[in-house]
Amino acid sequence: MDVQQLGRLAEEVGALARCAGRAILATRVEAADVDIKADGSPVTRADLASEAVILAGLAALDPQLPVVSEEGDVERALANAGRLFWLVDPLDGTKEFVKGLPEYTVNIALVEDGEPILGAIHVPPVDCLYVAARGLGARRIDARGTTLLRPPAVEQAHTAVASRSHLSPETVRFLGHLGITETTPRGSSLKICAVAEGAADVYPRLGPIRLWDTAAGAAIAREAGCVVLDLSGAPLRYDPALGLTHTGLIVCAPGGCRDACVSALTSAR
Repeated sequence: MDVQQLGRLAEEVGALARCAGRAILATRVEAADVDIKADGSPVTRADLASEAVILAGLAALDPQLPVVSEEGDVERALANAGRLFWLVDPLDGTKEFVKGLPEYTVNIALVEDGEPILGAIHVPPVDCLYVAARGLGARRIDARGTTLLRPPAVEQAHTAVASRSHLSPETVRFLGHLGITETTPRGSSLKICAVAEGAADVYPRLGPIRLWDTAAGAAIAREAGCVVLDLSGAPLRYDPALGLTHTGLIVCAPGGCRDACVSALTSAR
């Protein structure tokens, strides 16, 4: 897929993510509407409303392109994904959504040969859109206009963002090895966006995380110049043959920060 095609597709997928975000906002969710899936994660009518919008929109763009979505038949979809497929989380941060916290997102990514080459993340409560495509950079679009994401290079991480729901002892040790004693807690893919826009130097997740939680964010962070690593220190990949779950990831600001993070990762585990 060439750059011009990707650029047009990014615009369409960004608009689709916004439509899905509006579907979430239009869905009132009561406590009785929250179901618990087999893996222990919650799902609501808002998740399903967002997914319906996204699946219809992606089918209109290309009905032949496989879609792996959190609320669909993921095992079957992943087995049929092939080298080019959509990876979708219709409502990332359902726990935060149910609690009434504004830290949830819509995540849509296009994966080619194990690499997320396009990503769109919409933040419904503030109508903020992050979008990126390979070779075209990353942008944030909100009430202030369009901002190119290009965080400064740093040699040592001084600020961190971490999961509001999954802050593990290993993560605390990792941050300690970097000399970071205070972190900003956030939900959903907003943590990756925080590094991509320079609000934090590092986001560590030293525990299992699903592919759809991070693929759109990884595309955005990489196009912003950041580094996205697996827990071996190698670039994070999205190979359907390897299953639905990563063992963890590190998102680092550009510059020497990467080497310090890999060293801290080795010490923390």
